[in-house]
Amino acid sequence: MHRRPRHGFTLVELLVVVAIIGVLVALLLPAVQAAREAARRTQCVNNLKQLGMALANFESAKSTFPSGADSKPYPPAGAGFPQTFFRWSAFAHLTPYLEQTAARDQLDLDLPLYAANGTVFPQNQFGVALQLPEFLCPSDRREPVSQNFGPTNYAACAGTGKSAGTPHDTDGTFFINSRMRIREVTDGTSKTVAMSEGTLGLDPMSGTPRSQIDPQQVYVYAIAAPLTATMCNSSSAWNFQDPSGFSWANGEYRCSLYNHYAQPNSAEIDCISNILFGNSAVLYSAYGWRTARSRHPGGVNALLVDSSVHWIADEIRLDVWKALSTRAGDELSKWE
Repeated sequence: MHRRPRHGFTLVELLVVVAIIGVLVALLLPAVQAAREAARRTQCVNNLKQLGMALANFESAKSTFPSGADSKPYPPAGAGFPQTFFRWSAFAHLTPYLEQTAARDQLDLDLPLYAANGTVFPQNQFGVALQLPEFLCPSDRREPVSQNFGPTNYAACAGTGKSAGTPHDTDGTFFINSRMRIREVTDGTSKTVAMSEGTLGLDPMSGTPRSQIDPQQVYVYAIAAPLTATMCNSSSAWNFQDPSGFSWANGEYRCSLYNHYAQPNSAEIDCISNILFGNSAVLYSAYGWRTARSRHPGGVNALLVDSSVHWIADEIRLDVWKALSTRAGDELSKWE
């Protein structure tokens, strides 16, 4: 009498199969993550392209680009009211050109963004708190970092960071009351960066040493402005008041302005400060050395003035990066 042979796996065979599956999973997961990041980066590029189209339509309608930040008198509050409290960003001005009906209808840009006590005027509190998908990169958290404002992963380029991080009359296309005409971008619209990316900040624990600070999420607040390297390197006031990217409506370096003082995703910590004394025209002007940052591995997306979007690697030469930020520096033509 013959017994039928048993069918099944031996322990060794089972272990081999498990090992093979483990190897396949280990190979597959990075590929899946890479594919997801590629999709997120594509969406980020599309967001910047929409912003580029909005800029072009704004310029066509107004004959200028929007200002990087508004600053002007507000007579109802008296002569001493800080003019920089208007602060409306380029993104706030672009909302009608992004088909953002809710934001457009809920914003009154004839009022300052901030009242004298530092709060948002009631008429604008709902509008500035809106979270708009066009202003958020899917590779980042896509959630508010301030309970009163909608966040932004994008910022308008103020230039090289010249004059100790000034927001006034910079060499870029966007700054306080800039309203630049396209013919003033003499470096060429295909050689001048209009906007790039920024990461949403997180508040570190009080007392965190500089060596443990993540420059992708934290900026340092200097004691005064204009900025100096000594002040920036000696301060440990992290994320003063609000983390970076906290408001698309606010035309500050913490939010919707940046410059090319350092390379993209630099290990240097961004530095911000304010003019604390002076006349109402400059009082509380926000100075900054804030570079482009992203959650994409190896670089950032950049929108040029001609509405094209390009990938900029972290290793770009700093002099080339600075040249791309200026509107009329004539630097790139010297290398052609």
